[in-house]
Amino acid sequence: MDSFDRGVSYWVDIAEYDLETAEAMLITKRYLYVGFMCHQTIEKLLKGYFVNALNDTPPYTHNLSRLAIQAKIYDILNEEQKDFLDTLEPLNIEARYPTVKDTVLKSLNQARCEELIRKTKELSQWIKTQL
Repeated sequence: MDSFDRGVSYWVDIAEYDLETAEAMLITKRYLYVGFMCHQTIEKLLKGYFVNALNDTPPYTHNLSRLAIQAKIYDILNEEQKDFLDTLEPLNIEARYPTVKDTVLKSLNQARCEELIRKTKELSQWIKTQL
C-alpha cells in the first residue's frame, strides 16, 4: 500500500470510528454530540474522497459543501444529499459555542438523531462507493 492509499484509508477509518461514536452518543442520549460526530463522519469521508480524486492534501475546512465542491464530488450528489450536507453544517463547530449550542440542542432528540445517523450511514456508503 503506497502513501496515497494509506491517506485514503486514514480518512475512511477515522470516519468509521466517528460514526461508531455517534451511535454510542445516541445510546447515552448525548444528542449534541450525535450531530457533531455525524458531521465529522461526512467531513472525513469527503476529505478521503478529496485525497482519492485529487491526490492532494485536503483543505483545512469544516464546511461540507465547500469541501465537496473542492473535492469535485458536489456535482454528482443528488439534491437530498446536498440538503443533508446543509443539515449537518450547523452541527459542527457552531454547536460548541454557547450562543448557538442551546438552539442546536433543542433541535435534537432521539428520533432526530436516529434519522441523522441513518442518513449519515447512507451518505457514507455512497461516498465509499465513489472512492
